[in-house]
Amino acid sequence: MQSVDGVELLKRLDTVAGEAGRTLDLLIQVDLAQEATKFGVPPEAALPLFEAGASCRFARIVGLMTLPPVPDRPEDARPWFRRLREARDAWAASGVPAHMLGELSMGMSGDFEVAVEEGATIVRVGTAIFGAR
Repeated sequence: MQSVDGVELLKRLDTVAGEAGRTLDLLIQVDLAQEATKFGVPPEAALPLFEAGASCRFARIVGLMTLPPVPDRPEDARPWFRRLREARDAWAASGVPAHMLGELSMGMSGDFEVAVEEGATIVRVGTAIFGAR
């Protein structure tokens, strides 16, 4: 489990991780594009996840992730990556603890260079490593 998009899921993962004697580092999946085929919390609804994360003992919010629309060119993904970074910066300025905003997971095999330029700390490059599936 890498990301969460709801308070109930976060609480359930916290419970299950505790029962298993483990901790989970999780990213809040932020839905910037509002595509029907993808999940995530709209940016304006993310604060309750940070608040719930503060009371979790075994599930730790450590950052954010987004999945933009599949770009025709890598550069087309830049606005989505920039929006996530700007949202992170705004949440930090509003008092969300820094340890909950340390990671930015954005970018895949076709656009990871642009994602890194926009501040990504985690990229998903499975296709570049394993080929198309």
